[in-house]
Amino acid sequence: MKVTFENPDKVNGLMTLTVEEADYQANVEKKLKDYRKKAQMPGFRPGMVPMGMIKRQYGTALKVDEINRLLGEEIYKYVNENKIQMLGEPMPSEKQEAVDVEGAAPYTFVFDIAVAPEFKIELTAKDKVDYYTITVDDEMVNRQIEAFAQRAGHNENVEEYQENDVVKGDLRELDADGSTKEGGIEVSGATVMPTYIKDEDQKKLFEGAKLGDVITLNPRKAYESDAELASFLKIDKADLGFHTGDFSFQVTEINRYVKSEVNQELFDSVYGEGVVKDEKEFREKIAEGMKAQFVNDSDFRFMIDLRKYCEEKVGDLTFPEELLKRVMKNNNKDKDEEFVDKNFDKSIQELKWHLIKEQLVSALGIKIEDADVKEAAKEAARAQFAQYGMSNIPDEYLENYAQDMLKKKEYVESLVDRSIDRKLTAAVKPVVKLNEKTVTLDEFNKLFEGEQA
Repeated sequence: MKVTFENPDKVNGLMTLTVEEADYQANVEKKLKDYRKKAQMPGFRPGMVPMGMIKRQYGTALKVDEINRLLGEEIYKYVNENKIQMLGEPMPSEKQEAVDVEGAAPYTFVFDIAVAPEFKIELTAKDKVDYYTITVDDEMVNRQIEAFAQRAGHNENVEEYQENDVVKGDLRELDADGSTKEGGIEVSGATVMPTYIKDEDQKKLFEGAKLGDVITLNPRKAYESDAELASFLKIDKADLGFHTGDFSFQVTEINRYVKSEVNQELFDSVYGEGVVKDEKEFREKIAEGMKAQFVNDSDFRFMIDLRKYCEEKVGDLTFPEELLKRVMKNNNKDKDEEFVDKNFDKSIQELKWHLIKEQLVSALGIKIEDADVKEAAKEAARAQFAQYGMSNIPDEYLENYAQDMLKKKEYVESLVDRSIDRKLTAAVKPVVKLNEKTVTLDEFNKLFEGEQA
């Protein structure tokens, strides 16, 4: 097979492949013989169908399949051997003339190849990139202790109502003179959270309420939502219009959520039994954990700033835009032209960073192993547990969560990207000059305001 490649503007490549009969004939003949062995046709014993009939029925399709296979192999072979950095898939060229595969070879095929622009990115100690260190102060530790205490709290029954308590009671519908309505609604153990009642007059009825107190309220005024009211009265929403008057509510239970005390029991629940022995150690451990977490946040921000710095250093790159739009449309066959137009610029930005990152990874000798991807999965699992205040997770649990994540293809690619970013961050930080800045958490968060996701 003859292959030629033209690339006059460095980014729009044109590959021409000429397929001769000798390139495909042997494999086609072999497949025809295999088809003949299995073919079953009326009037012929298995394996005895004349080859002429087999060729007429299957010959063209087998030839097309073999030619397509050869084209794919030769394109990627040529690209690899000639170190062409191809972007996306090769696209049939608009210069392609009609090919009659039922006629005699040779056949000529022409493909458009999008080629990455040439550039060079190197980082040295002369390159300065911002690096933000987040301070951990007493107020942040106090807030974290409060969060731990809230999560480790418990419910208990009390005698008198306070804000945020849950109140249960026996609900009875009243008639116009305030007596229990005959045949009216009665609900045993009705539950209400007065804090969330919108009507202030109805909410005030529960202030200072004690066990056994009888409160006269109007549920229709207390609840704006028909769904909430129907749930409270245990009736269908369609019947709400028949029950708009007052009800008596005799308090039978007041339940209060009480946050945990800051004591050894809380220390053990957060960090494991005996790891922390007093409040001073507890605060130190929290601060230590927050600093470690903030290092991850600082590294995340560093990668954003590194990307911006490198993109500016490289400058504008010329891409084969029209060809890449065709590639993008081909990869999103269910989308229209508007989708391509709307997302193309962002796609080019991501492609530019991808090419820059590829060079940095190669120059720094970064390799991603299975163990790196697995560690990224464990880190992701650890972060999920941390959202619920669970920091003392046994490694075997993290291991199981990581294994589950690695079984799902939709997670693996993002975990590989995360592994690359982690290793690239670790490799670049000692190379460039860090423009170190110490900031509060609020100041750090403001860095992201107005930035695109």
